[in-house]
Amino acid sequence: MPGRLPTKSDFPSSVIFSITPPPDSQPPTNVLVLLHGFGDTHVPFSSLGKSLALPETACISVQGPMMLPLDLGGFHWGDDVVFDQAKGELDVDAGFERAMGLVKEDVVRRGLLEKCGYEGRDVFVFGFGQGGMVGLAMAASVQLGGVVSIGGPLPSSELTPSLASGKAKTPVLVLGGSSNTLIGASAVSKMKGVFESVEYKSWSKPHDSMPGSREEMLPIMQFFGGRLRSRRGVPEGSIEVS
Repeated sequence: MPGRLPTKSDFPSSVIFSITPPPDSQPPTNVLVLLHGFGDTHVPFSSLGKSLALPETACISVQGPMMLPLDLGGFHWGDDVVFDQAKGELDVDAGFERAMGLVKEDVVRRGLLEKCGYEGRDVFVFGFGQGGMVGLAMAASVQLGGVVSIGGPLPSSELTPSLASGKAKTPVLVLGGSSNTLIGASAVSKMKGVFESVEYKSWSKPHDSMPGSREEMLPIMQFFGGRLRSRRGVPEGSIEVS
């Protein structure tokens, strides 16, 4: 039985999020969970979900559970805000126990799988920075349809396979800048030690930032296009995830 469109009542009141139905009243065969980066809110990623307009895909943009201190505005996914004195910058790998409880348990397991009737392979994640790290951490222990992480490496707590069967089967696409990036060769190697399928795309631009052109967006759309399920048949060239 295919899953149904999620509603506010499917999730605890503590979860701050927005739901975007599939375009053109299509059936919600897939769900894309959108996870923003450090210091942002769920609102811009809600607009992103509408812009993506993925066929037969409902989008849920979830807000990080922790507010930034000192009235800085915005939210984050870490258990704390940690400053790395050696590097003179914030450490984004700040533990994700609370975030995992929110996203993995409240949103995905209890909300989408148990209440809405989806299978894990129907659920995809698009995350930026810390949001991508949360998506990868979840996919290391729960099989999903796929995870796209922009500038978000695998958290240090997930550097060894957590599944008794070996490497996680969730397909992963990770993207980063050509310099000043958290997605270097070492980060990609660590992901390949945990996941069976890891695709890596290095943009020509420096820094880890959201796609700013059609060329930068293309590998993401190809990743989704080959894996999203359809009640209208499997498009030619798509990849069936078992």
